[in-house]
Amino acid sequence: MNTALDPAHEQAVAHDTPLFASLPGDLAVSFEFFPPKSQKMEDQLWDAVQQLKPLDPSFVSVTYGAGGSTRERTHNTVSRIIAEANMPAAAHLTCVDASKAEIREVAEQYWEAGVRHIVALRGDAGEPGAPFKPHPDGYGNAAELVAGLKEIADFEISVAAYPETHPDADCPQADLDNLKRKLDAGATRAITQFFFSADKFFRFQDQLGASGIDAPVVPGILPVTNVAQARKFAGACGAQIPDWMDGLFDGLDERPASRQLVAATIAAELCRRLYAGGVRDFHFYTLNRAELAYAICHMLGMRPKEGL
Repeated sequence: MNTALDPAHEQAVAHDTPLFASLPGDLAVSFEFFPPKSQKMEDQLWDAVQQLKPLDPSFVSVTYGAGGSTRERTHNTVSRIIAEANMPAAAHLTCVDASKAEIREVAEQYWEAGVRHIVALRGDAGEPGAPFKPHPDGYGNAAELVAGLKEIADFEISVAAYPETHPDADCPQADLDNLKRKLDAGATRAITQFFFSADKFFRFQDQLGASGIDAPVVPGILPVTNVAQARKFAGACGAQIPDWMDGLFDGLDERPASRQLVAATIAAELCRRLYAGGVRDFHFYTLNRAELAYAICHMLGMRPKEGL
């Protein structure tokens, strides 16, 4: 949600004063979690939910494993967030290894549990480099999935966008055309895969406008504490890890607290640059840890809401 601003003034403030001084916290934020595999991980997830709730997120989302491998855990996690934390929660849903009938069953169960928001994704095969193969009786792509979900119930639907182009796309314009098909099929917004250059996002915004896409496209922010893990994520979604990031984390393998400080600084600076360009809506990939996302939101001026 962009607000009117004087870009020249905002740029001057960003360069002439402390970067995070006096920011008003006029943001909408959302947070992504993944379903826990153990009681210890569930406790960690629930702690993260409770820590981030006072920031009054627009929604939180819970991922869905390839082929529905986390179907039950995703459902249970989303249901608990809605029932116990009283927060709007979105469930991820993919096309992988699922028939239309199976997806209908999952979607209906979500609706019955109070889920009104789906993050609809084509999904990947689950093995690095393996091509996506539609289920014989399933949806062939995310646009078809979006249209199918809208026929099942009046879900709010988010889809994925790729500022640096999805690896499966023939070219950047083909990727933009695919995004437009997903939005035209009934999606409300797009959430980007993570990236590390504000300029790339702003160029992507220009490309969106040139392609006739005017729906909200929310930047996805990944605070990186493990560069090797981030490279693995990046390979699957076409993102680039800048060379300078390796140098910043060099020598911190045995210093987790220092890694977190560096990670928060890098991500907060990216968000500050995006803010200076008019961005007011951010989606954080938390990896089920609250501290980094909370610190970044705090530096951007957000404060806990009373009563939450």
